[in-house]
Amino acid sequence: MEKQDFVARTKQLSATVENLSDKISNEEQTKNALIMPFFMNLGYNIFDPTEFIPEFTADVGIKKGERVDYAIQLNNSIAMLVEAKELGSDLNNHSSQLHRYFNVTDAKFSILTNGDEYRFFTDLDKPNIMDSNPFLTIHVSNIKDNQINELFKFVKDNFDSDKI
Repeated sequence: MEKQDFVARTKQLSATVENLSDKISNEEQTKNALIMPFFMNLGYNIFDPTEFIPEFTADVGIKKGERVDYAIQLNNSIAMLVEAKELGSDLNNHSSQLHRYFNVTDAKFSILTNGDEYRFFTDLDKPNIMDSNPFLTIHVSNIKDNQINELFKFVKDNFDSDKI
């Protein structure tokens, strides 16, 4: 994917968040109108359930049936987990849920989002344990050029967990 195209589509997505902010009233609308287009922009096939896996089971200990909203699989391995909340939701109280999922999968990245704010986590502090603080936070509605550059590293064709 050409970076110039990615930048243009990301800015278009920014306008979409602004235009729909007063029309979205639940998590499913947020997923369909904002989150799935965000990952399409990153080059993932959201219609391929072997790549973009909705309702991915991430059982935790004795708790069975625990599901994260999406898992992204690359090269037969889970690369990212995505937990979605309704547009406008305060994300501060939801990272513990994602933390549990991260620890029981091979994912190197997890993303907590409300369709506008995206918090990217990894395990820099302790291997295989999701950090408490995100290493990257962006607001699509007010995205900066340097954040677009960081986000470009997550484009499917560019994705290299060691370089991120």
